Amino acid sequence: MLETVLTWEYPADASLSHWLRAHPKLGVRDRAELAEAVYDILRNLRRYRQFGESGVGHAVRRLAILGLYNTGNAEAVKAVLTPPEQEWLARVTSIDLDTLPPAVRDSLPDWLDERLALLPDAQPLRESLNQQADLDLRVNPMKAERDEMLAALVKGMPQHNPRPTPYSPWGIRMSGRPPLNRWPQFEHGLIEVQDEGSQLLAALVAPKRGEMVIDFCAGAGGKTLLLGALMRSTGRLYAFDVSAARLARGKPRLARSGLSNVVPVAIDGENDVRVKRLAGKAQRVLVDAPCSGMGTLRRNPDLKWRQSVQALHELCALQKRILESAARCVAPGGRLIYATCSLLPEENEEQVRAFLARHPEFVQRDAGEILAARAPDLTLDGPFLKLRPDVHGTDGFFAAVLERVKPASGKGGAEAAAGVAAAAQAEAVIEAASAAASETLDEQAPGGETADAEPGEAPDEAAPVADAGEQPDAPPRDA
Repeated sequence: MLETVLTWEYPADASLSHWLRAHPKLGVRDRAELAEAVYDILRNLRRYRQFGESGVGHAVRRLAILGLYNTGNAEAVKAVLTPPEQEWLARVTSIDLDTLPPAVRDSLPDWLDERLALLPDAQPLRESLNQQADLDLRVNPMKAERDEMLAALVKGMPQHNPRPTPYSPWGIRMSGRPPLNRWPQFEHGLIEVQDEGSQLLAALVAPKRGEMVIDFCAGAGGKTLLLGALMRSTGRLYAFDVSAARLARGKPRLARSGLSNVVPVAIDGENDVRVKRLAGKAQRVLVDAPCSGMGTLRRNPDLKWRQSVQALHELCALQKRILESAARCVAPGGRLIYATCSLLPEENEEQVRAFLARHPEFVQRDAGEILAARAPDLTLDGPFLKLRPDVHGTDGFFAAVLERVKPASGKGGAEAAAGVAAAAQAEAVIEAASAAASETLDEQAPGGETADAEPGEAPDEAAPVADAGEQPDAPPRDA
C-alpha cells in the first residue's frame, strides 16, 4: 500500500481507495489500521526517512515499520522483525526529537519550512498541522436544527463525543471516523460533512433570499449547499466548475439537500463565454480558489510532498486569472469573496492587495463585522478571515470580502436599468447550457454515492472529492 502511495501518481486518498478495492478480503479493522499507518508516515515522512538511513533492508519496509509501530500494537510489530531491525527500531525510537533540525522534526519540505517560519507563532502551527483532525459535520438549515441533531448524536454515538463547534451555528464536531453513510440523517440530507472553517466561509458570503449568487469554483458542492440553504432555496445560485466530473459527484448531495435554486454549470476555463454573459449581474461571487492546500495538512499530509515552489507560482498565476474573471460578474454594490485553504501570504493577503491595486472600483470590507451576527465568539485580527488549526481548531482558511463601489452619478442607475433585459437574456443562455450540462452530469454521476466509507477506509474514488473543508472518511484529502 505504501509503495503505491509514494509513487505520487495520484493523491493519497485515491491511491488508498484503489489499493483497498484491489484487496477486498481485508476486514474493516485491517483497512483502518493500514490507512492510519500510511497517513502517519505521510505526516512524518522526512523524519522517518532520516531514521531509515541507518537501518537495513528495503527502505519502504523501514518506513512501514515506523508507521505501524507508531499507530498500532508496538509489541506485535516488534515480534515480526528480524534482530537487526529490532535493534534499529530501538535505537531510532529513543532519539530525542528536540535534537533534530526543525524541518526534520516537524517533517516539512524546505520550501514550506521557510514560509511557515515567517508566520506568527509558527511552532504551534507547525505542530498542529501534523495532528489528525476531528470530523466536522454541518446540519442542513433547510431540514434540521443543530440542538436536536446534536442530542440525537449524543444519544446514538456517544463514543465519538459529539459537541457543537465553537463558532459556526450549524457545526457539530466528532472524534474518530464514524460511518456516516449508515446514518439515516445523512441519507436524508439532514447533515453533511464540512469543516467548520468552510461553514464560516459560507456565512461570510452572507447571501440573501432572491439574489443571484455564483460559486465560481464549486467543486463537489459543499459550500454551494450551505449557500443555497441560507438563500432558503430562492433566487439563483450558479455552481461553476471547470470539471464536469467534480460537479457530477455533487449531484447526489444536491438531491439529498432538497434545494431547487442551484444551477450546476461546467465551464471551459475562467474566460468561458457563459461567465462573460453574467458580467455585472451577481450580488455575491465566491471564489474558493485552487490553492496549495497547506491549511489542510491535518487531513491531506501528502500535499506537502506533492506541491513545490514551481507549483505554488503556477497556482498564484491561476488565482489571479480567476479573480479577474470572477470580478467581472459582480454587480455594483455586490461582493466578491476570495478564499483559499492555504496559510501562505502569497496566495492570500498578497493576492488580495494586488487585486485591489489593479481595481480601485473595489474596496475591502471587514470580515469580522460581517461574521459577528452568526459567529459572535469569533475574534479576528484585521479585516481578513484567517483561521488556523492551533488557534481555532479548524483547517487553515483565508478569506477577504471585496465590494464593488456603486457609481456616484445617475449613470450607474441608467446602466443598471438598461442591463435588466441583458441579464434576463444571459440567464436564459446559461440555463440552456446548464440544462445540456445537467444531462451530461446525470450520465457521469455514480450511483449510490456517499460522502464517507467505512471507518478508517480511504474513500472510494466515486465518493465526493472534497473541496476545502469537506472531509470524506479517514484521513481525507480536502484541498
